Amino acid sequence: MKKNMGWKELDFGDSVNAGTAAEFHTGDWRSDRPVFHKENCINCLFCWVNCPDSAIILDENNKVAGIDYRYCKGCGICDTECPTKKEKRALTMEPERK
Repeated sequence: MKKNMGWKELDFGDSVNAGTAAEFHTGDWRSDRPVFHKENCINCLFCWVNCPDSAIILDENNKVAGIDYRYCKGCGICDTECPTKKEKRALTMEPERK
């Protein structure tokens, strides 16, 4: 498949191979960003399981190490699914500042 094809160039009913989203840094779309607070994380991995963009980074011990902002769209699912207590959140949503 050639790069930068427009939708008119695709065959009717065409599909795209899996994993092509990894080629596109979609993090510029967000207006809010999750901020990871490692000291409050209980490593339940709910954020990692539920992230639709695979933007949660795990370390070599399979513990949450941070967020890959190149792919994070700021949807807030990670924050919503995080079971930590309100006063000690592992993930908080903050406005994106560019």
